[in-house]
Amino acid sequence: MGQINRVLVLSLSLTLCFYTCFAQLSPNHYASTCPNLQSIVKGVVQKKFQQTFVTVPATLRLFFHDCFVQGCDASVMVASSGNNKAEKDHPDNPSLAGDGFDTVIKAKAAVDAVPQCRNKVSCADILALATRDVVVLAGGPSYTVELGRFDGLVSRASDVNGRLPEPNFNLNQLNSLFASQGLTQTDMIALSGAHTLGFSHCNRFSNRIYSTPVDPTLNRNYATQLQQMCPKNVNPQIAINMDPTTPRTFDNIYYKNLQQGKGLFTSDQILFTDQRSKATVNSFASNSNTFNANFAAAMIKLGRVGVKTARNGKIRTDCSVL
Repeated sequence: MGQINRVLVLSLSLTLCFYTCFAQLSPNHYASTCPNLQSIVKGVVQKKFQQTFVTVPATLRLFFHDCFVQGCDASVMVASSGNNKAEKDHPDNPSLAGDGFDTVIKAKAAVDAVPQCRNKVSCADILALATRDVVVLAGGPSYTVELGRFDGLVSRASDVNGRLPEPNFNLNQLNSLFASQGLTQTDMIALSGAHTLGFSHCNRFSNRIYSTPVDPTLNRNYATQLQQMCPKNVNPQIAINMDPTTPRTFDNIYYKNLQQGKGLFTSDQILFTDQRSKATVNSFASNSNTFNANFAAAMIKLGRVGVKTARNGKIRTDCSVL
């Protein structure tokens, strides 16, 4: 009986943690402590956006890479120190553009410059707000950002292993990875639409254009264009737009590109070539409102992943230091 009781207690505590961790998130979390938080962050993001468009894909990608590893706790913001190699220095993360980090750091400084707000708002919440704001600035949907996250207490490069989707993933691998975060196949396809923005480097997809034969799921003219932009001996860090049609606009063209064989990664194109996901791609391609609604819902769900509380998190005064 003792063993059964221990199992019941553990089960109950995990259930309570799920509900309390989830329940602590609220759009009005800072209503009394920092009532102007959203406008402060939005102002910084707008200024940064006016300086460089890279702010948009950089911030959006930073949020994804943060939430998928230790949950949405800004652990990806932490700099390596001493013997600790942090998340941001894992081989999958050096390609994260500095403008995403800079956006959060500047927004955090602006928030803490208000005496009422100083040291009361987490870096994780600022990143979540900034991500929503860049999506809107690029023409995407607005959505309610739930707040109340604490910042994580650890950041280890080793924790990144196997937590992020890879360019060569098939549908089973994508579904499995997203399911581990409580996200459905529809959520995964909607979040993949973030590839309507941003860029990738040649070495992330060169296997598709220089295989023999060239990947048959690639549009032939598109494959030729990619070969011209990414010759075999080119610097592998040369950047190529993920969406060759409207790379600076958040829209549903990404899905129309997939219908034409213009998905840059294998993990993009598989969404259309696999019959299990094809109907959703067609739905998003034919109706931008449907895509926007699903993307917004999936972003809210993603923002709930691995939320830290006061018991296993803190409010960092410097986002890059634990």
